[in-house]
Amino acid sequence: MDFQTALGLTLPVAFAAAAIGSAIALGKAVSTAMESIARQPEAAGKIQTSMIIGAAFIEALTIYALLTVLILQGKLGG
Repeated sequence: MDFQTALGLTLPVAFAAAAIGSAIALGKAVSTAMESIARQPEAAGKIQTSMIIGAAFIEALTIYALLTVLILQGKLGG
């Protein structure tokens, strides 16, 4: 197995793992934030702001994974 074949097989699997991890993390973050808001409605603004910032960081990691995949796909066309 050469480098291009290994890369071609690994890129989709790696990106799928990043997307699944991101989906799990976002689900956990939103679920926990909703539970926190239900317990303390007066702190909803602070909780929501923190959740949105955290969700942005989680999404940024997925976008970095996508960019890495796109860059490495250029190595396939040898």
